[in-house]
Amino acid sequence: MLKVITLFIALLFYFNTGFAQETVVRKHRLTDQVTERISVLKSDKSTRQGLYQAVTEKDIAVASGSFDHDKKTGLWHFYDPQGQLLQNYDYTKKALLFEAPEDTTSNLRYFVDKTLTDTDRTAKPVKAGGRYFGYIPYLKMFKLPEDLMGISRAASYVAIELLVSPGGRLADFKVHLFSGLNYHKVFNMSTDMPNEEDKIFIPATVNGDPIGCRIMIKCWINNDGGLELP
Repeated sequence: MLKVITLFIALLFYFNTGFAQETVVRKHRLTDQVTERISVLKSDKSTRQGLYQAVTEKDIAVASGSFDHDKKTGLWHFYDPQGQLLQNYDYTKKALLFEAPEDTTSNLRYFVDKTLTDTDRTAKPVKAGGRYFGYIPYLKMFKLPEDLMGISRAASYVAIELLVSPGGRLADFKVHLFSGLNYHKVFNMSTDMPNEEDKIFIPATVNGDPIGCRIMIKCWINNDGGLELP
């Protein structure tokens, strides 16, 4: 029995030393307001492994979860910049576990090409990552052209327009720039997002049937010409 126990301990030590992978934490500014704290392999700093957090300048977490060999795994939590829980999403099961109610103060609006009645049962499209962190990749895709950098920030705003197909994929991506009383310029953006998961949504439904839906997201323009969610 002693030999068996000794052999088991030796094997356990082998597996722990052979497969445990040392990590380090890297910081990366995601937006002007949000910084990522990413655990990566010490031997390969391009591979995310272990804990992840995205925090505001006030050190409030807007996203927390874990990576396993560069893939999101398990339960992730997503918050607004005030620390209110917006969403729980299980990336292993690909399951939405919680989505906070959305009211008229939200910066997102949803539109379907269908006349709705009072009896229709509707469900909006949902982005894994929640209504704040989940849309940051779209904000990062746009920057004011050089010839518009002088535009008044106080008199201007941007609306991101996303078309989500009934199959839950990004079908169209536009950016609308509004300034003053009459200025309106539309930028047609590529739908080829850097990460495939950024193109995936839980689609909108009407009476249980998937339907295409446009999402409009109001944003502000920062001093560098990038976009921020209010």
